[in-house]
Amino acid sequence: MTRNPFTRATLAFGLALLAPLAAWPAVSVSVTIAPPPLPLYAQPPIPGDGYLWTPGYWAWDPATGDYVWVPGTWVQPPSVGLLWTPGYWAFFDGGYIWHRGYWGPHVGYYGGINYGYGYIGRGYEGGRWERGHFRYNAAVNNISPGRVHDVYRAPVPQRPAHPESFNGGNSHWHSQPTANQRRFEGGQHPGWTQEQQEHEHRAFGTPEQRMGSNHGMPPTAATPRPGGFGEPQVEHARSAPEMHAPPARPAPDMRAQPVRPGPSMRPAEAPHMEAGPRGEAHAPARGEPHGEGRGHPGGNRGDDHR
Repeated sequence: MTRNPFTRATLAFGLALLAPLAAWPAVSVSVTIAPPPLPLYAQPPIPGDGYLWTPGYWAWDPATGDYVWVPGTWVQPPSVGLLWTPGYWAFFDGGYIWHRGYWGPHVGYYGGINYGYGYIGRGYEGGRWERGHFRYNAAVNNISPGRVHDVYRAPVPQRPAHPESFNGGNSHWHSQPTANQRRFEGGQHPGWTQEQQEHEHRAFGTPEQRMGSNHGMPPTAATPRPGGFGEPQVEHARSAPEMHAPPARPAPDMRAQPVRPGPSMRPAEAPHMEAGPRGEAHAPARGEPHGEGRGHPGGNRGDDHR
């Protein structure tokens, strides 16, 4: 009798979608091929007050055996005072394990990966809550005149930039979670907003967002709001000499297998490698000159803190 190699992976993925977000860090998918590099893209202008930036990410679709790019987007949090901890891939025991992002009063561990626009590998430098209102750091966010009123400008540490989208293995990212970050992840978290869920589902339903179709250059890399794939201010992936697309799609024998990481499962270590810094890339507001500039997938990303 022939067994379907994706049955268990599909079941685990479905359970992860149905489970409360507090349980998601313990339910994941392990894939035997590394996720593609993070694409280079600019941040669309903020739609208005109350939106927080959530970085794009490569998600694994067990139904097609391919990676899907879920665009970065501006999202309204479930409630005032909440911050977003991005999801991340981590190499462990020969596989790449996905940890979903979550909402909470603190920003937790996200693999030390510098996603840009304030997510520099630890914490969040893109803004902060003060007396029930969110203040935006204009130094790392694309703030259009008149759309946001509570703005400040604070420098963000510049760090070496690397395109890898996972922690451990042969990646440059090798930071480990602190005790506080582990506690944040293990706490109770409100679920994703309906808009976030629909945004991810929309990406899964768009063939052009699959790695096998876009070869690491998704046509919709970032949107101004969840689900806004067809809006004029959508940002496409940008080319850069130092970024090369990996093979089109996973080989047929590279299957997803569900795993339940235990408390001791941490990203594997590997020799550290050096790379040069890259600058920030912003998308201009409508009516402004659209300069390509220099940048990284979502801005100034950098090396991990050890």
